[in-house]
Amino acid sequence: MATTNIWQKFRALIPEAGRVVATITANNCNGTSQAMLRDGSVVTVKGDSFMPGEKVFIQEGEVKGVAPSLAQYEADV
Repeated sequence: MATTNIWQKFRALIPEAGRVVATITANNCNGTSQAMLRDGSVVTVKGDSFMPGEKVFIQEGEVKGVAPSLAQYEADV
């Protein structure tokens, strides 16, 4: 009788890398951009087709698209 690992099946449903929202701060001349994350840290990401000040989605170190400009709230649970 063959057994299946339900944990591995579950993990296959979830993408490996998460998606984060960042603000483009500068475009570099080599196909990359500087982006500021919500915690204030600055990262270099692939993609330079977005203007400084735009909010974007970043996944696996690459800009995936424009993010909506929504208010951010924090709640203690």
